[in-house]
Amino acid sequence: MPTTLTHGLAGLAVGTLVAPGPMPWPYHVLTLGLGMLPDLDVVSFFLGIPYGPRLGHRGLSHSLLFALLISLLVALAASGLLAVAWWLLWLCFFAAMASHTLLDAMTDGGLGVALFSPLDDRRYFLPFRPIRVSPIGLAALGRWGLRALLSEVFWVWLPLGLAVGLRLLLRGASW
Repeated sequence: MPTTLTHGLAGLAVGTLVAPGPMPWPYHVLTLGLGMLPDLDVVSFFLGIPYGPRLGHRGLSHSLLFALLISLLVALAASGLLAVAWWLLWLCFFAAMASHTLLDAMTDGGLGVALFSPLDDRRYFLPFRPIRVSPIGLAALGRWGLRALLSEVFWVWLPLGLAVGLRLLLRGASW
């Protein structure tokens, strides 16, 4: 998996790219959080749930159906606060949250991602897998974690940073 930092930045960037226009700061906080949310499933390790089952890491919480449902709930809850139609927020929040799943499917390690769980619990990778898998826990602070972070900078941060910069430039430099 990419680091939590990269997942948050990706959710924020994707949310900025698909936003219908300048959005208030709570929108950006939500897209950042939704980008990281699927990795809350790491608590499964502490609960004794192995990596591979539906409720294990990169299982149900990484599925597109989970992203659809959670982003719908968040959109319904936030539409009044943000003064944006719920269905438009739903699309934006889904894109931010699905970025997590797609990034994990682009890594070079792990068992893959349960894209279609609970309908299909098989784990999938995308054909293009340039992102080095990041270790979980304190190992992220070592050499392995640094190599993973550098691959994320190259394959995720730079492309998304350029895309967001171009989007903001074309939009008039307003978030």
